[in-house]
Amino acid sequence: MPVTTVTSIAALRERLDAARASGQAVGFVPTMGYLHAGHASLVAAARADTDLVVVSIFVNPLQFGPAEDLDAYPRDLEGDTALAEAQGADLLFVPTTEEMYPEGAVRTTVTVAEVSEPLEGAARPTHFAGVATVVAKLFAIVGPCRAYFGEKDFQQVAVIRQMVSDLSLPVDVVACATQREPDGLALSSRNAYLTDAERAAAPVVHSALLVGRLAIDAGERDAARVRALMTELIEAEPLAELDYAAVVDARTLQVVDPLEGELRLLAAVRFGRARLIDNVGASVA
Repeated sequence: MPVTTVTSIAALRERLDAARASGQAVGFVPTMGYLHAGHASLVAAARADTDLVVVSIFVNPLQFGPAEDLDAYPRDLEGDTALAEAQGADLLFVPTTEEMYPEGAVRTTVTVAEVSEPLEGAARPTHFAGVATVVAKLFAIVGPCRAYFGEKDFQQVAVIRQMVSDLSLPVDVVACATQREPDGLALSSRNAYLTDAERAAAPVVHSALLVGRLAIDAGERDAARVRALMTELIEAEPLAELDYAAVVDARTLQVVDPLEGELRLLAAVRFGRARLIDNVGASVA
């Protein structure tokens, strides 16, 4: 069936409340559009798990810093609609900025302490407050649901899970595996910014993470040594500008040394206009 596009909060609430009243479970995939195969996997997971699937497309100005790429962020509503429809989405929620923030300035924001502060939080200080605020608003609009997010944005998932727990929101957060190109590059809307040369160099991010994980699997327990291995590989690529490479506790995102328990290796690297993030898991018994 063709996907139905809804642009108003009231209309979306009416549709979803009616679905739940009839016993249907709602699946929700929040996005900023320019959908790719990674998003498609989230929609497919929601389709498999729930009765009614809604995908939101909203380029949220709150999560862009003053020097970041809000105006240049890629948009393709026609392509997004086709992808959502092909994966079986029922509703596409495409609000305007005025619909989401009718008074312009937002006086109420949501801040998740600690888990939002290192890594991306340190590199982009206002980012996660913008993410948490818009996701809290979307959850309030959509209501009880299962919400699907990609693990590529691992810290974002951790922030949202903490927010849902702290605020007792009626949402089940589902994290889905990162989708990759054959050479390991994580799928991302920002990959569109890469030149041909940068695209050829970009898989070094995933390669470095795998080198770090291999070291842990081989018995390395010194966090600094694992970071150094990842850093050395990334910095050897002339087109790569490293923001950070880290290995942290997978739940708290804090550095643990010696390494133990469930871990996450993460990196953020710039290639020209594109700032790419990626991560892999590791475990120490």
